[in-house]
Amino acid sequence: MEQNNYQGVLQHPIGSGFNAKSTTSEAIKGIDLTGKIAIVTGGHTGIGLETTKILAAAGATVIVPARDLNKAGKNLQGIASVELESMDLMDTESIDAFSEKFLASQRPLHLLINNAGIMWVPLRRNSLGHESQLATNYLGQFQLTARLWPSLKKANGARVLNVSSYGHQMAPFHFEDPNFLYRDYETLQGYGQSKTACNLFALELDNRAKDFKIRAYSLHPGSVLGTDLGREEPIELFKQLGTHDTSGTIKPEVAANLKTVSQGAATTIWCATSPLLDDIGGVYCEDADIAELDLGNIEHRFDEPSTIRGVQPYSLDETNAKRLWDLSEQMTGIKFKTV
Repeated sequence: MEQNNYQGVLQHPIGSGFNAKSTTSEAIKGIDLTGKIAIVTGGHTGIGLETTKILAAAGATVIVPARDLNKAGKNLQGIASVELESMDLMDTESIDAFSEKFLASQRPLHLLINNAGIMWVPLRRNSLGHESQLATNYLGQFQLTARLWPSLKKANGARVLNVSSYGHQMAPFHFEDPNFLYRDYETLQGYGQSKTACNLFALELDNRAKDFKIRAYSLHPGSVLGTDLGREEPIELFKQLGTHDTSGTIKPEVAANLKTVSQGAATTIWCATSPLLDDIGGVYCEDADIAELDLGNIEHRFDEPSTIRGVQPYSLDETNAKRLWDLSEQMTGIKFKTV
């Protein structure tokens, strides 16, 4: 029986040959995706757009569900083998409608890349009362994955990728009050717990899905320059972190060490396609390799992006993972039975 990654037992680099500077074109080299079907949420902007371009260029048909079809259509113009569909991760009915349409096509799904996400937002809630970062970054991907389960099984060899973040280190999952009903809202606490949830979901999904030839991964793209993630960012916080000067401009020495969009998407591409992961799942990856477990041995400095790495044990804990799965079923009203 293949080993799972509970408690991070598989959480150590495997010598992939790549590093923080590796690009998507390097990660995809020698990979042919002809005949493969991929869904990339948020696949029309930032590292998601780069992911879409690279997968399509390697021969895959890529479906991009997007909330803003006008913006997505413009960004995806000229990319072959891309299908644009409507979906809003804050809207559970929208997720169901998209999923039903894809299932009706009776196609297999080889790659589900849960890439879309938000950050730095004020307190907002969806129609079910769920905090917006939790709803968008995690509960939406749980619902989408559950709904698309039949198509993933049909692929006879599929991967599910949750684009997480080093931000999971900002907060464990708050099981007692995930929606900030009884505690003061802090946007980074909301973001952190949503990304911890992404890790725990990949961990538990992989354990439940591997018998169906479906493997799951979570990943940190790195600190990337030129994405939409910080469109609502509070500049004062970045000044405190030491990444921006008093005028609110990112310091040149910090910007010089940030990843390009191609470097940021490289880990997604590696997790999606590398044969090195054929028999390994449930791991958290970064810099196109399996990340190191953070046991307090890594000194993190936000003004030195290369130190923003490692994965917290609480986001690879078996008890947390199983508890979150049950809670997610309750919060979404979906019984996700991997049978």
